Amino acid sequence: MQQQDNEEGTPFKGGCACGAIRFEIADAPIAMNDCQCRDCQRRSGTGHGSYISFGSRAKLTLTGEAKEWSVTGSGGLVKQHAFCPACGSPVYLSFPAMPDVFVVHAGSLDDPSRYQPQHVTYTIRGHAWDAIDPALMRYERMPPGQG
Repeated sequence: MQQQDNEEGTPFKGGCACGAIRFEIADAPIAMNDCQCRDCQRRSGTGHGSYISFGSRAKLTLTGEAKEWSVTGSGGLVKQHAFCPACGSPVYLSFPAMPDVFVVHAGSLDDPSRYQPQHVTYTIRGHAWDAIDPALMRYERMPPGQG
C-alpha cells in the first residue's frame, strides 16, 4: 500500500453524528478504499463502505466510549467495528491481529472531501445502482494479504 499525502500535515479529524466519539490522527493514510461486500453494504445501508486506513496509532487521539462488535472477513481476519452507543454512527475499525492499524469511515470525517478512494474491493458483490468511479483499481474480492 502506498502512503498518501496528508495535506501539509493537517490532521484527519472526525467522529460520530452526536459528537460523543471524536478522533484526530496526524498521520498519512496508507490506503483509501470503497468496499462493496455484503457486510459493508449492510453496515452502511447503501451499496458500499468507504474507508481510510492508517498504519500507526502513534499520532492518534481518540475520545469517547465506543461499542464494538466483531466479524471475521473472508480471508480470516477479525475486524472490530466501533460505533457510537448514543447515535449508532459507525466510526472506526480495528484489528486484533494488527493492533497498530486504525481505519475510519470516510463519512465520519469532519471534512469528507479529504477522502480520495484508490481502489474498490468486492466488486463481485457490487450493484449497478451503486456507481463508483470506473477509473479506480478494482478487485473482485479482497486483494491477497489484505484480510
